[in-house]
Amino acid sequence: MRIYLETLGCRLNYAEMAALGRQLVGAGHDLAASAAEADLCVLNSCTVTAEAARQSRQLARRLARANPAGRLIVTGCYATLEGEAVAQLPNVALVVGNERKEELLALVEELDANCRLQIANRTPVLSVVEGTQIAVSNTQHATRNTQYAIRNPPSAIRTRAFVKVQDGCRNRCTFCIVTVARGDERSRPVAEIVAEVNALYAEGYQEAVLTGVHLGGYGSDLGTTPAELVVALLAETTIQRLRLSSLEPFDLTPDFFDLWAASAGRLMPHLHLPAQAGSDAVLRRMGRRNRVADFEALVVAARSAIPGLTITTDLIAGFPGETEEDFGQTVAFARRIGFAHLHVFPYSPREGTAAARFTDQVPEVERKRRAHVLSDLDVELGTTVRAAFIGQTRPVLWENPEQTRFLGETWFVWAGLTDNYLRVLTAAPADMDLHNRITPARLLRVEGNALWGEVVTR
Repeated sequence: MRIYLETLGCRLNYAEMAALGRQLVGAGHDLAASAAEADLCVLNSCTVTAEAARQSRQLARRLARANPAGRLIVTGCYATLEGEAVAQLPNVALVVGNERKEELLALVEELDANCRLQIANRTPVLSVVEGTQIAVSNTQHATRNTQYAIRNPPSAIRTRAFVKVQDGCRNRCTFCIVTVARGDERSRPVAEIVAEVNALYAEGYQEAVLTGVHLGGYGSDLGTTPAELVVALLAETTIQRLRLSSLEPFDLTPDFFDLWAASAGRLMPHLHLPAQAGSDAVLRRMGRRNRVADFEALVVAARSAIPGLTITTDLIAGFPGETEEDFGQTVAFARRIGFAHLHVFPYSPREGTAAARFTDQVPEVERKRRAHVLSDLDVELGTTVRAAFIGQTRPVLWENPEQTRFLGETWFVWAGLTDNYLRVLTAAPADMDLHNRITPARLLRVEGNALWGEVVTR
């Protein structure tokens, strides 16, 4: 069967679809380059905010329009929380909640077999919503000999691979619906993760990004820890770069940062630590388990232990009860830390969360204003951090080129990421292929949200 994989939302969603793509190819399917070319589309949905849920619905409809004769499987957080509504979207043949996401390969093949039987018997295809069956009206699809396709984010193609190491979350942040959608924490065995990373390196990937809903909670159900997982990966794999995705600051202690000194440069000097706010009053209302002073002390310890470290974060603007003074504390906090990047979210009430029921909601126009202030601050702080690295030479994993003409010759402008997660651009002649190579690059100047650099050749 030809299958097209689409996803939106967090890195964990991308990791899940990448893993499914490898399973499908291993089972003899092919990944299609577009929905129009596929027999079946699989959408991994998101519902972290009301806007994300709306985008999930839009994307499902767009896939149906691109291939009116195709079938669609919808999985992920939106499918888990709103399965009945998802089943009514065009072309949806199967709705798979997060609890059954690991069964997707078997469900895809079962759906294909049922569709062939349906064509022979002219009976309806069934849609599955967490064990219940709902008849749907899409019965006119004619199957073809199959192939399959996955769409990764362009920057991740054969360079960086997202590796899911755990799922679920035990934290109860008052703004978050993901703990409901993802369920209890479940960790993958260390040996299984080691085997996946080794397989990815054999396929050509240079970097593995460890990801999960609550990465810092990895191993709580297995009697192990994130640090022990990293030690095993460093000892039992040879992939060039290991990167950690989002880590809650309250999960870390200063001795965690000793891992970097022992990694021989393979553990990347970048941390994403979601702060969410820089006001203790707001953090308490969010149900967060850290305070501003704790966060700042952790950052001091991390920077002391990890040379060249960059730190990025998440901030929510206009959380219920956030006063102008609280917001000013968040701005001042971000400046003190000197984040390399701010992921800014205007607060969005999400039905089913405690915060959506709080009475002191900040007006939407004010939430958006504060988000704009933080976005402007992101540009300012990011420029300052990038400028601090001008003149340094850092290893860059090159990803995607764009062709250009210069003085009558064809050149390529390549984009890549430093070890500490700074975007770098460089120009190279047409006969220099940098794709998926790690080379030293001298950082010359800031250009927008990137640095311009030159490849250092021996």
